[in-house]
Amino acid sequence: MASAAFGSVLADHMSVARWSGGMWEAPKLGPLEPLSLHPAAHVLHYGSACFEGLKAHRGVDDVVRIFRLDRHVQRLQDSANVLVLPIPSTEMLTEMIIGVVRASLTDVPDAPGSLYIRPMLIGTEKNIGAAAHPSKEAMLFVLASPVGDYFAGGVRPLVLAIETERPRTTPQFGCVKAGANYAMALGPTMEAADHFGVDQILFAPDGQVQETGASNFLLIDAERVITPELTDSFLHGITRDSVLRIAADLGYRVEERPVTVEEVLAWVARPDAEAALTGTAAVMSGVGELVHRGRRIAVGTGKVGTQTKALRQALTKVHTAERADPHYWLTPIT
Repeated sequence: MASAAFGSVLADHMSVARWSGGMWEAPKLGPLEPLSLHPAAHVLHYGSACFEGLKAHRGVDDVVRIFRLDRHVQRLQDSANVLVLPIPSTEMLTEMIIGVVRASLTDVPDAPGSLYIRPMLIGTEKNIGAAAHPSKEAMLFVLASPVGDYFAGGVRPLVLAIETERPRTTPQFGCVKAGANYAMALGPTMEAADHFGVDQILFAPDGQVQETGASNFLLIDAERVITPELTDSFLHGITRDSVLRIAADLGYRVEERPVTVEEVLAWVARPDAEAALTGTAAVMSGVGELVHRGRRIAVGTGKVGTQTKALRQALTKVHTAERADPHYWLTPIT
């Protein structure tokens, strides 16, 4: 599995629940198998889909724990509400996730690996004329995947291109975890990768920093952690929130406020400056270089910074129960 691409290996179990007639059927935990969808399913024509990504970690005591389960459940419910999909109850979605993790305990790798969990909600009404109304039928399913590092090559300084013209997605859907948001970022990201060899794009329409195609963005030094304040234009990252709270616990001054491209360029010119990305898949990754208007600019020393490493380690030690969990983020599975 160490050589497999992130998310390409799946655990043997999944959980499925269907919604019709205004009601959810009882979820069914069973073997991983293909889904049956009608070619006229609403999701295939009108994009009625949202998902989540969260992780279960094997602790140093061999207990498997899900990280911030409640927040991920709430975010899927929020996404469903925006997309006018039926909102699964907290109890049902929580039990579906726990059920899949419990059935996959032997698939959870030791740290730094983890079990990546993917709940997904889709509209399944068979009606290609339903563009003007929400799907009257839906399916919720939960998959799991034993994973290692998200980025090829493991933890290394990333290269970001700064994009000031195009947004990552449509502003009103920016905080929804929907596949269309990621699809909109793909073209610009692949273009920048081809031209400049970057890993991701930092989207900053009109010079206002938002996020990359898949992660939130932080500026860091020995005293401060600075990040763009939350708006509906980009995803409200749960790893972002976790890092900010750990940073505050460790004595950093946390600033959530507007951040401009000009501030970022001035910040990274300092030798002690650091920048990082946060997200469930990659956890926390240092940024070593920016590409702005074709010019390559080192971030501080160009390496993953010491503060970034310290914050990442503090978070991963919570994952594995090596560090106290004062915020009650962990759900043990027995």
